[in-house]
Amino acid sequence: MDIAVEKVCEFILRARALDVKEGLSDPDSGSNPIDDGARDVLVDGTDDATEEELREMVAGLNDDERAELVAILFVGRGDMEPEEFPDAVRLAREREAAGSRPADYLLGIPNVGDLLDEGLAALGLSCDV
Repeated sequence: MDIAVEKVCEFILRARALDVKEGLSDPDSGSNPIDDGARDVLVDGTDDATEEELREMVAGLNDDERAELVAILFVGRGDMEPEEFPDAVRLAREREAAGSRPADYLLGIPNVGDLLDEGLAALGLSCDV
């Protein structure tokens, strides 16, 4: 693979941080983080950079790395088998050539971090140290 496992793991970590965000439940909170148990860190707010960081991360990948990241998702989601990884990469390239934006595609999938992690595992790779 051209994409470093560490890059995939960083994406997984950030995607999981985004997945746990929820909508604003107490818009007039005004309390300090200690008083409310720091629950506001789980609220998706306008000043939260997590999604933008993920988009920048995908934009910073070269063509091969972007295709492989999406291909890992295909394997993790069960769309393709690990031995079909080269075909999954080709499919990811075709989708991008047809106008699919990888960042939008990846961030539009619930639990994308978990699916990428499952894809790595199916390919015999892991984020574990």
